[in-house]
Amino acid sequence: MSTRLSELFESAGALHLEPRAPLFHAGDGVGAMYLVRAGRVVLQRATRGGDHVVLQRAGPGAVPAEASAYSPHYHCAAVAESAAELAVMPLERFHDRLAEDAALAALWARHLAHAVQQARMRAEMRSLRGVADRLEMWLDWHGALPARGRWQALADDLGVTREALYRELARRRRAAG
Repeated sequence: MSTRLSELFESAGALHLEPRAPLFHAGDGVGAMYLVRAGRVVLQRATRGGDHVVLQRAGPGAVPAEASAYSPHYHCAAVAESAAELAVMPLERFHDRLAEDAALAALWARHLAHAVQQARMRAEMRSLRGVADRLEMWLDWHGALPARGRWQALADDLGVTREALYRELARRRRAAG
């Protein structure tokens, strides 16, 4: 995320979340915008079967649930994946800052357009049938595998089980010889 966009949160308050602590729940009213300064926040939606679909992993410099700036209620939940430090700004002040600064508003619009592109890429990736195809698309998009400790998050991004991902990675290692 652009340093310029983070200026929006310079006068924001601070919020600390412990691992697994909720930032907000689906259905809560939107009253603030957040910027992750440290740690990671995961946006997720519960399925009817009780599973959780990961919609966004917001790390340092990211604005979780950025579309909520224009919604009365959150459509998903946000939970700290690790200990997290966030900037928090009242929604009204957030809108005022965008109205006051045309360049910042244009930067915010570009950021939202990029978020839409990311969401479409994720939807396209998840429409692929096989783990191998999904992983290949993810690698084309990101360049390289994440560190081993992040493979569960990768499986979540791909929309596959951890075991299916591990089988595919083992298959690739064997093929590479």
